[in-house]
Amino acid sequence: MNAETDDRRTYETETEAIRQVVATLQHAQRNELVEEFVSLFRHDAIWTTGHGRRLFGRDEIAAFTRRVLPGAMRESAAVYEVEHVLFIRPDVAAVKVRQRPVTLDGEPIEGERGGSPLYVMAKENGRWLLVACQNTPVLDA
Repeated sequence: MNAETDDRRTYETETEAIRQVVATLQHAQRNELVEEFVSLFRHDAIWTTGHGRRLFGRDEIAAFTRRVLPGAMRESAAVYEVEHVLFIRPDVAAVKVRQRPVTLDGEPIEGERGGSPLYVMAKENGRWLLVACQNTPVLDA
């Protein structure tokens, strides 16, 4: 083995761990699991919603999520696809995600706009957490 192979393997392992956080976020939203969703954020995280609401800290994120998530997935859901991961440092990553609205059966919804979230994540105690998040609606596909 060489350093390049080790670096590639580490990149792939960490990228997969980040993908799993995004998959957990999707699962928590789709199933309206507030506590699972909130647990993905660091205690001092910041989040700007797709409508521009700024939330500071996990407690504020939790209060907002408890108000809006229950019942939000009655008619549709969203799928999240990690498009790009940029490691700023080995323990900090900028993660670009494609968010697409789908029916409850997973079919794309024609005419519905998707989103383009950016998640800054940090690895703490072996776990990747959401630290700074910005949800941005896509105006033209």
